[in-house]
Amino acid sequence: MRCESVLVFLQNAYLLRAIALPGTLIMFSKRRQRPSPVRAGKSGERAYAIGDVHGCFDLLKALLLKIDLHFSQSAPKPAHLIYLGDLIDRGPASKHVIELLINRENGPLQPHYIMGNHEESLLRGLSGEPNLLEPWLRHGGYETAESYGVDRRLLIGRPAHELEHVLRSAIPGAHLEFMSKFVDSIRFGDVLFVHAGIRPDVPLDKQSPRDMRWIRKDFLESEADFGCLVVHGHTISETIQETSNRIGLDTGAYNTGILSAVWIDGEERGQLQSTGLK
Repeated sequence: MRCESVLVFLQNAYLLRAIALPGTLIMFSKRRQRPSPVRAGKSGERAYAIGDVHGCFDLLKALLLKIDLHFSQSAPKPAHLIYLGDLIDRGPASKHVIELLINRENGPLQPHYIMGNHEESLLRGLSGEPNLLEPWLRHGGYETAESYGVDRRLLIGRPAHELEHVLRSAIPGAHLEFMSKFVDSIRFGDVLFVHAGIRPDVPLDKQSPRDMRWIRKDFLESEADFGCLVVHGHTISETIQETSNRIGLDTGAYNTGILSAVWIDGEERGQLQSTGLK
């Protein structure tokens, strides 16, 4: 049984290969689930994971309130709050998202941040690869620059080294340092959290950072038993996508007004969302 791709448009564009184009929407038909082992989280602990925020400050605030309330109603235990990457770009308030997370009092929820392809693109562009900045701007970076007070008209047509100077002057060093510490993946019991997915048939300890931040089709269409349940973002779907081997949490917040999360507690799990007008 294979997973049929019903609609794929505006595929592949960027980073001197590809940041997913705005509006990329991949929908998968439901499929019969093969019997598979139950994948549980870390015993005695709970994890919450949030999909691609993409500069949607108000949706993030609302979802964090829901997560805090949900956890407060459960028995006390160690808990983790995992952001699956792509906190920035596309949406209108990337600066405010980063400020919120730097300054947030997380209480009992220990935060963890996974590097998305959008953070990677910006950081590489400001760290010796300025030729990456122009494609980064075209695929959501203009909105990020504007959130830091930079008029996009000052960026259009500028040489790469000038783009680097303008952006470094506008984005606080503390914000860049915060993003530079994001990790490739997080393992939680039988659950693996990554940004985009993993390469099928490659051992988990041999996965490349590029695949974990960029992969799409080979991962999304695989019915392989990865040896864990993979929770990811990166590829937009109309609803949270859950199959026998993965859970996809990118519901296109910047375009749909829906930001999604999942919680995992042993063999139990559930969904949380915040919604708003586009």
